[in-house]
Amino acid sequence: MNLSTPRLGTWLSSGSPVIAELAALCGFDWVLIDLEHGNGTEADLPHQLRALRGCGTRAIVRVSGHGPDAIARVLDWGAHGIMVPHVHSAAEAEQIVRAAHYPPRGTRGFSRSVRAFEYGLQAPPEHGTRPLLIAQIETGESVTASADIAKVDGIDVLFIGPADLQLDLNTHPAKAPASFEDCLQQVATAARAGGKAAGILLRDLSQLQRHIDLGFHCIAVDSDLSLLRKGFQQIRKSLPCITP
Repeated sequence: MNLSTPRLGTWLSSGSPVIAELAALCGFDWVLIDLEHGNGTEADLPHQLRALRGCGTRAIVRVSGHGPDAIARVLDWGAHGIMVPHVHSAAEAEQIVRAAHYPPRGTRGFSRSVRAFEYGLQAPPEHGTRPLLIAQIETGESVTASADIAKVDGIDVLFIGPADLQLDLNTHPAKAPASFEDCLQQVATAARAGGKAAGILLRDLSQLQRHIDLGFHCIAVDSDLSLLRKGFQQIRKSLPCITP
């Protein structure tokens, strides 16, 4: 994924390969398959990845934590990259990079027979693969550390989780480094200074250009469940009351 220009993605929380395939057919640059809060399980993930096979849409998987086993497993199954929630420091970012890379850069175990190498039919690259790695900035502590996180070699995107960040700032106002809007600018500036992209999830498409202007270049707009919910609600509101 070339992140030098704004890239548009969307959030997939349903666990459905049909919806993953539809999102790709609609031309999204990338999709986020959510294993942290989504309804799908690890067992569902390979089916969603297969639905994206052969298209230009990148599959990014949000793992549920920092565990190296989950990171390696998702990449072995063929995800183009991973998103890791609640990255609070450069040290945590470095651990994520090491979990995602083969030696000598990292500690990821190697197998030729995984799906990422066509079950052994494809020769692994000489120097291994370089997955796209996205660190989520979701607390005031993370915002404060964002400049250091952006300096970690191997981290590609600093991605703000707006709901968690706003919750943290509101819950711990005394520790908040700045207002939410100022935090957005601080993270975008830190990412740019570190040669990385800044990303965010938006619920309102009308906010897209404003965030691009702020310096965000990896943007997800809405989610499959939210779009379905709003569509169902709109249908129900537009119909006359039906009574027996």
